[in-house]
Amino acid sequence: MSDVTRDKPFWDMADSFIQLANTHLDEEKPSRVSASALFAAARFNAFVIAAATESKAQLIAEKETAIAYFMSQYESMLRENLDEHMARYDQRDVN
Repeated sequence: MSDVTRDKPFWDMADSFIQLANTHLDEEKPSRVSASALFAAARFNAFVIAAATESKAQLIAEKETAIAYFMSQYESMLRENLDEHMARYDQRDVN
């Protein structure tokens, strides 16, 4: 995520999505909340990709490049966040 501008509005928006996901933890397992959030991100990103094209032909032509980009970004972000959790793992509050 190093190429993403780390500004306050970006982090506030990300935190708001995480807070919303956390509200579902009283009723659902974390894995189900995660799956739902992942589906929502995929659905929204498909919309973003389609909205950025001017024709179905362009969408078809750019589909695989867009998928590769989003997959790469997700992998990078997931690795970065897991590294942060590993660095703080022994400091976590376990009840």
